[in-house]
Formats: sequence, C-alpha cells, structure tokens
Amino acid sequence: MPNSTTLSEDALSIWTAAVAAVQPEQLLMNAVALFPRAWQEALANAPHILVVGGGKAGAAMAASWEAAMPGLLTKTVGLLNVPEPGPREPQLPTLSAIRLHPARPAGSNHPTEAGVAGTEEMLRWLTSAGPEDVAVCLISGGGSALLPAPAEGITLADKQAVTKLLHASGATISEMNAVRKHLSRSKGGRFASAFSGKLLLTLLISDVVGDPLDVIASGPTAADPSTFTDALAILQKFHLWERVPISVRRVLESGATGQRPETLKQLPSRIQNVILGSNTTALQAAAACAESLGYQVVSLGPFVEGETQELGIVVAGMVQAIRAGVGPARPPACLLIGGETTVSLGDSPGKGGRNQEFVLAVAQKLKDLTQTVILSGGTDGEDGPTDAAGAFLTAELWARGQAHDPLSHLVRHDAYPFFDRIGGLIRTGMTGTNVMDVRVVLVCS
Repeated sequence: MPNSTTLSEDALSIWTAAVAAVQPEQLLMNAVALFPRAWQEALANAPHILVVGGGKAGAAMAASWEAAMPGLLTKTVGLLNVPEPGPREPQLPTLSAIRLHPARPAGSNHPTEAGVAGTEEMLRWLTSAGPEDVAVCLISGGGSALLPAPAEGITLADKQAVTKLLHASGATISEMNAVRKHLSRSKGGRFASAFSGKLLLTLLISDVVGDPLDVIASGPTAADPSTFTDALAILQKFHLWERVPISVRRVLESGATGQRPETLKQLPSRIQNVILGSNTTALQAAAACAESLGYQVVSLGPFVEGETQELGIVVAGMVQAIRAGVGPARPPACLLIGGETTVSLGDSPGKGGRNQEFVLAVAQKLKDLTQTVILSGGTDGEDGPTDAAGAFLTAELWARGQAHDPLSHLVRHDAYPFFDRIGGLIRTGMTGTNVMDVRVVLVCS
C-alpha cells in the first residue's frame, strides 16, 4: 500500500492534470483550427476587429488570440477586463493589439469602478462598429464581476449590496446571475444587442454547471431565458426584497411591468458562441491521470451543486462504502467530483472557501483517514477570499489537526486558519483558467 506522502502526491498530480487540460492556449488554438470558412472570411475581410471581454483567464486568452491570429493584429483593437495580479504573481503582459485592463484587486471577486469604466468603453466600441466589422468576445469564469455596468438608476454599490446578500444566502450561480443580468447594461445579451457589425464571435471557458451560455459571465452575448419577474422572485425567495436598496426594487419593478426593455430573448445569426473548455474537460484529464497511476476511477461529473457540507457527508459515505467493499469501486479508488457548491454563511463567518470547507467536512464525518487523501481546489487558484486554491488532508495532517478543534472551524466556516496551521493549504496563485472546482478523493483501504 502507498504511504500518505505518495497518496497526497498522486492526488495533487491528478488535480494538476485537470487544471493543465483547461489552459486557454491549447483550447483556443484547437478552436481556431476548426473555425468555419464563413468565420475565417469575415475575419480576413473585416475593416476592424474588436476584441472585448473579461474573466480570470482573460490575460491568457488574449495572448492566445494574438498568437493564433498574427496576420490580423494590424486591424485589431482590444480591451479585456482582468484581475490584477497577486503580489507573488507576474505582472500583466503587454500585448500587441489588446489592452489588459486591471478591473479588480487580486483576491477579490467584487466589481469595481475600474471594471465599470472598462466595460463602458467596450460598449462604446460595440455600438460604433461598422457593418463589416467583426467583434471577438473572450469570456471566462469571473466575468460577471469583471464586466460590471449598472443599469440606469442604480449604482455599483447598489449592485454589490445585492450580490453580497445573495451570496451569503446560499443562492446558486444561476440565481445570482438572473438578478445581476437585470441590473446590468452588459449582461443578459446586452453586448450582443449593442453590436451591429458582420459577426460577433464569443469564445468561452465555462465555470458554470452544465455550461449554459446565458449563465457563463451572466451571458453578455447570449439569449437570456430569465426575466425581470424571475429576478424579483429570487430576491423574495431568499427573503431579501426588503433588504436590497430601494433603487434596485424600483428597477426590477419597472422592468417587470414593461417599463424597461428586457434582456435579449432571441440570438441573431451573426452572434456565435463557442465553448472552448469546461469542468468536463478537466475531469476527463483528471480521470486519465488517475487511471495511469493505477486507480479505479469513479467520477460524479460536473453537475454537482448544493451545500458544501452536505456534499461532504455524501462523499464520506461513498468512501465508507468503498472501504467496506460495497461501493462503486474497489481500492485503490479515485473519486472525482466537479461542479461548484455553495456555503451559506452566518452573520460572522470565519475565513475560508468552499473547497477548504469540503475537505474539512468529509474528514469530520469520516474521523479516520487511514490510507485516504481528500483534496479539493478551485481551478482558478482562488478559494473564497483567501490566497489558497483549496486544501488537502492525509491521515497524518488530520491527526495533527485534532489539537486545533476541527469541528469548531467547520461550524464557523473558518477552514483557512485550520489548514494554514497544519500545512494543508494548496497555494498555486492564479492558474490562468477557471472551470469551477475539481475534488480528488483517493481510497486505498
């Protein structure tokens, strides 16, 4: 049987393979090679090519686009909203035609006035496009926060207040985006509505369960099935209607009564969306790596949502079943879980993220981690408001952690200091991509 060091190395290798498989460079190159002739001709004949967008993978996507299309750069102008690099990360590269606009601080997922300024500039470009111009929109996870443009009548602070309330209430990404789209001039197909040129081609790296186009970055170039009435109902569902700013209630009420234009409901043929990579891509690579290391793989797939601690209890039960010889695989086994869960925070939460909390929840339920490793990380390198991508636990680390009262950390949603003390954090820095989370659980007895 492998020891815990070998198990933890295997788990990290499997997770790293997942992240490597969704790096923008190869994903974008593969997609460009398959562009239909009509798209190639539109790009070649366009007087101007406008490159816009945003997301955590924005810098790498922009650089990859320039590398893939060197012959088009003389007629290309671009602007992407991206996160500022962290203190231990390299500075943003200077590209030939595309400007990378720092739109939020490192370690923050909140929209900023800098993000608003960049988004409004993109909207002006799209609105002023000529009939033969082509726009390329590069979108990745984190795009919702990086492409803010508050609707007329509300401020950025108003939108931030709503997002914070929804997040703390445990709303899903789809629910949060349905509200944000109806408080925005960029989301819910508003980029597509602003553009009147020949072709708007959007290339996306998905960070959303099921990869729905209208939810990734709140769908700036996608048709939106949600309505003002839906957004209003979501706030009421979480008992937030009376807690959001009155300006927000006025915007949603006026939209629900037809006094404001709805989000885009039908996508014109000149608007094309292509998903380059997703959580599925990452899980497939993780499975291949695990099998090469000799593990029998069971993947729960990318469609995992819900409360983080509840998922932890389910996964702990699967581990116990595998150990007892009645589970979906026999040791040495590798459980792979994708998707993205939520954490319903109390009034005074501690410091951590959903991945760190998942690892702690599984361990707390199992109690015994003999010949078992639990690892969970965000593929973007960020887990909550921390400098960690996630965390891992071995039997040795778990034994060390007993002196630090792990249950109290779990109850307080305070996993970060627990893992920091025992050496269980995964710190990668920003990975240059974002396709939700990948969890790896290895069971060898």
